[in-house]
Amino acid sequence: MAKKVVATLKSGKGKEFSKVIKMVKSPSTGAYSFKEEVVHNDHIKDFLKEK
Repeated sequence: MAKKVVATLKSGKGKEFSKVIKMVKSPSTGAYSFKEEVVHNDHIKDFLKEK
């Protein structure tokens, strides 16, 4: 599995993606949770805008 990650980073495609962590409040309990996702750099603002 590690070989695939290293191969992706060497090809330069890994720099086009970022791991985004968003804090989301639960409507029923009011507690906060975190939503993590690997997103293309062009779509980071769209990910943060959605609820």
